[in-house]
Amino acid sequence: MNRTTLSLIAGATALAAVTGFASLNAPAASGDNTAKAATQQPVERTSLLCPQPSTSEIAETAYTSYTPVTQGAADSGKAELQAAAVESADSASGKKTGKKTVKPALKPAEPGKPATGDGSGAEPPALVGTAEGKFAPGWTVQETTAVAAGTGRGLLGTNCTAPDTEFWFPGVSTATGRTDYVHLTNPDDSAAVVDVELYGKDGTLKSTVGEGITVQPHASEPILLSTLASGQQADLTVHVTVRSGRVGAAVQALDDKIGGDWLAASTDPAGSLVMPGIPKDATAVRLVAFAPGDQDADLKVRLASPSGLITPAGNETLHVKAGMTAAADLGDVTRGEAGSLVLTSTGTSAPVVAALQVVRGKGSKQEMAFIPATSPVGGRATVADNSSKGTTLALSAPGRSAQVKVTASAGSEGGTAATKTYTIKGGTTQDVDAPVPAGLKGTYALTVEPVSGGPVYASRTLASAQEGVPGFTIQTLPDDRGTVAVPEADQDLSVLLKK
Repeated sequence: MNRTTLSLIAGATALAAVTGFASLNAPAASGDNTAKAATQQPVERTSLLCPQPSTSEIAETAYTSYTPVTQGAADSGKAELQAAAVESADSASGKKTGKKTVKPALKPAEPGKPATGDGSGAEPPALVGTAEGKFAPGWTVQETTAVAAGTGRGLLGTNCTAPDTEFWFPGVSTATGRTDYVHLTNPDDSAAVVDVELYGKDGTLKSTVGEGITVQPHASEPILLSTLASGQQADLTVHVTVRSGRVGAAVQALDDKIGGDWLAASTDPAGSLVMPGIPKDATAVRLVAFAPGDQDADLKVRLASPSGLITPAGNETLHVKAGMTAAADLGDVTRGEAGSLVLTSTGTSAPVVAALQVVRGKGSKQEMAFIPATSPVGGRATVADNSSKGTTLALSAPGRSAQVKVTASAGSEGGTAATKTYTIKGGTTQDVDAPVPAGLKGTYALTVEPVSGGPVYASRTLASAQEGVPGFTIQTLPDDRGTVAVPEADQDLSVLLKK
């Protein structure tokens, strides 16, 4: 093997370990050049972006950061969240930026223990976060906001997201009474150029306003979706693509009557999708799906209940035309039991993206949240900002049965970690009695790790009633991307280099 090949191997290995987003797969080979299987190594650097939580003067926002203890992680490191408006290339260490000293909004002390920060006040900014070394593998940050009154009142929550170059958001709206924004946050030192497209029941909504939007370095732009196209539509899909750079993206949906919440991006387009953890007392569930390819999609709609997979009467299938958004009202589909919605192709496996809008309560005391289609837990997934009351963990095994380990971390202000193991029967969803730290003070994190069996999907619901309004927010638990596949040092990458 020549020096060029060795240098490229070393560079690729370092890149994978640093970014946490690269995955190198061993190429098939034979003879003397047989490749060794790649090993999983903890990532060494992670970025997360938190959108501006609210512009309401009465909003109260809390941030919770947590990193699971990861075997093989570095012995040292740091993590912190900075205001996007003042973040700069050298501000991660708290140095001066121009004439202003930057103070982190949140700075965790150690893995295995949550750290909290307060984002309340007049127009709190979006945040840019970076974790290095022992804080990077599986780092998660939860942004939770309580708004007592006004448009979008209720409990709003989102997991701060990693920067990327493409996002899908089925379930947005420009209808009367809805005010939806897509928040774009740029973590880098150069400007990002972004396109925002809207798709309705008849296809693309023509507009040039969403083309070539510039997001300045270390800045955030909230884009009001109703300004991107004329007319009003209740069921839309937003597609965010980045021409240059990268951004974090999330949609804030605010309703005059049924509150508000954050809509996280759907998982990548696929022929089969799962939306886990519909609350058992949901009074209205609306499914919104979009087919981004050039083929129509015919989907079988099923609910993974505690007793097995069932087909909702009157909503057995959903037809989604290519390039168009389709929707279906599922009503109170859970009927007092835990449930997850499972979509599978009945004909061609045309890929789709999808999300659920979920409503709890009745009349003037309603509140909404969203469940986007998500990927399975994978190796491990974590969600922060749990409390001893108002937290529900839903686990779903739509295929084979699975055994799952759930760990409650130490509390942010005290308490001892606890662990439970659960068996989830195939085709079912269970609202499990999640462990709580002994002697809990403050909030804690829940970490889900599959032990055996088929894929597991998970979500966490936070509930907090305010003046009779059942405020709630739901976050899914995809894999935390805490490790990355790295080839052995003597692996021959010549096959990759030829591609």
